[in-house]
Parts: sequence; C-alpha cells; structure tokens
Amino acid sequence: MRNNPIALGIANGIAAGALWGVVFLAPAVLSTFNALQLSAGRYLVYGLIAVVLLLPRWKRLAPKLGRAEWIGLLWLSLAGNLVYFLLLATAVQWAGGAAASLIVGLIPVVVTLVGVREQGAVPLKQLLPALALCVLGVAMVGWEALMSEHLGTPWRQRLIGLLCAFGALFSWALYSIGNSRWLSR
Repeated sequence: MRNNPIALGIANGIAAGALWGVVFLAPAVLSTFNALQLSAGRYLVYGLIAVVLLLPRWKRLAPKLGRAEWIGLLWLSLAGNLVYFLLLATAVQWAGGAAASLIVGLIPVVVTLVGVREQGAVPLKQLLPALALCVLGVAMVGWEALMSEHLGTPWRQRLIGLLCAFGALFSWALYSIGNSRWLSR
C-alpha cells in the first residue's frame, strides 16, 4: 500500500470515517452516562494522549508558547472538543444518532460556504451543484430518519436535541475555520 498513494488515501479515509462514527455511537451505547460525563471523559482521554505525544518535545516546544498561543489552544479545545461533544452527545441521546449525524454531517458544506470568501477559493458558482446535492441528500435521508426514530421521545426534548445538533455543527465549524486560520498564521 505504501507504493499506491490512492489506496493509502482510501484506507485512511475509511479509517477516519469509522473513527468519526464512534462519536455518534458512544453516546447511544453509553446512554447511562449524561452528555457532560461523556464529554469530560473524552476530553481527559484526548488530554492524556496529547501529553504522551508532547512530552518528548516539551522542552523544545514550551518556549514557543506564549499567552496568545495558550488562549488560542484554550478556545480551540473548548470549541472543538468540550462544547462540540457536549452538544453532540446531547443531540444523539435526545434526538437520535441519525438526525444528529445528518445535521453534523453538514460541516463540510458550512465550512465550504465560509471558505468561498477566502482568497484563492473556488467560486461559489462552481460549488453550487455539489453543495445542492449534499443538502438534498441530507434532507432526504434526514426526513426518513426523523420520521422513524425516537417516536417515544417527548417533543420538546427531541427539539432541544435537534437544536443541540445544530449547535454542534456551529461549534465544529468555528473550530475548523479557527484552527485553519490559526495554523496559517
């Protein structure tokens, strides 16, 4: 596979998709834990992994981290981990995994729409057919998912779950755009 970059790219895409799916599966499977507990656990695990990965480089990296970098790291970690997963876990538990994944699945569309204003970006006219198909596909699958899932869930709780899914979409889009701009600086 090392000699075939396309196969390696496809394998990495499949692995990333499978790992992405775990964020929707965990709140459904671990429903005895509330969204805050799941978010804290996830954040602690990510923190431990980060410490293990950074520890060998810490002496070289620490002098480069000033106040601005720590503030940037704080807001990126809040938007991309804690707030995002808290909202997502609530959405999965209250509105269902299908509805939450469909709404959060619009992240590439939202990021693309924000990115068309960046210098050198593909013009929106060229993106419209692909974006329209994405939105149409999400709407069609979303309609089916919303009509068949969690029929016993109270109406208000389900609505709050859907709003949490849109909040997760907004949080991750903010993180994605902010992280990209932070790295380019």
